Amino acid sequence: MNVLEKIVAHKKQEVAERKALVPVKLLEKSIYFGTRSVSMKKYLLDPEKTGIIAEFKRKSPSKGWINPNAKVERTTIGYMQAGASALSILTDEHFFGGTSEDLKLARKFNFCPILRKEFIIDEYQLIEAKSIGADCILLIAAILEPERLSSLAKFAHELGMEVLMEVHDEEELDRSLNEHLDVVGVNNRNLKTFDVSVTTSIHLVDKIPEEFVKISESGISDPHTLIELLSAGYQGFLIGENFMKNIRPHQAAYNFMNDFRRLLSEKTLDAL
Repeated sequence: MNVLEKIVAHKKQEVAERKALVPVKLLEKSIYFGTRSVSMKKYLLDPEKTGIIAEFKRKSPSKGWINPNAKVERTTIGYMQAGASALSILTDEHFFGGTSEDLKLARKFNFCPILRKEFIIDEYQLIEAKSIGADCILLIAAILEPERLSSLAKFAHELGMEVLMEVHDEEELDRSLNEHLDVVGVNNRNLKTFDVSVTTSIHLVDKIPEEFVKISESGISDPHTLIELLSAGYQGFLIGENFMKNIRPHQAAYNFMNDFRRLLSEKTLDAL
């Protein structure tokens, strides 16, 4: 099995255990079920912000521990103060060192769109996402059949959340597009080799219908790359590891976003 298959196999077991421990009726008693979600689409398109979805991620299967000591409160507040459009919070514990409590804590201290970064395979996880304060959920085309992905996206909308669909190549994009999506993200990481190249995003940008907000994910470590992706047609960018590998992720994000804004300003002046 490749890493993604291992994650999904573990996730099936994990979801079954959680269903037995915490019934849906209990999740539905959360205060967030009566709270209107914050639109990630709207925040990504806000010209006053950077379009960056800043991610809180302690570790990954490919890199191991990135920043096990990072604090959710300090990091996420710092991300938003730096100018991020939204937050992405990893809630997978086994492979990424995250928890649902991380997202709850981020929700407590931030009024902004929060993406639950998770390997979603079941409606239960969507109810769970709503109950912990998520505004948007991730659906990964590589692990879901098109009909299943569409039905999960529809259910997320019924719960009042937006949907980010992630693809890795043109075949996944073509088979998985549906009317229940809000944001389409292109992951620049090859799932088989773990090689990362933003040319993947450049290649796919014109194949994503204009009705969806387009974002590029993974392997973005240089503000100049954002200018290139912006020029190609992307409206948002998911960045995590580049910030999290720093002892002070929020400071790394602040410096990165300032450099990006400076480059954007220079580009605007050159165009006049």
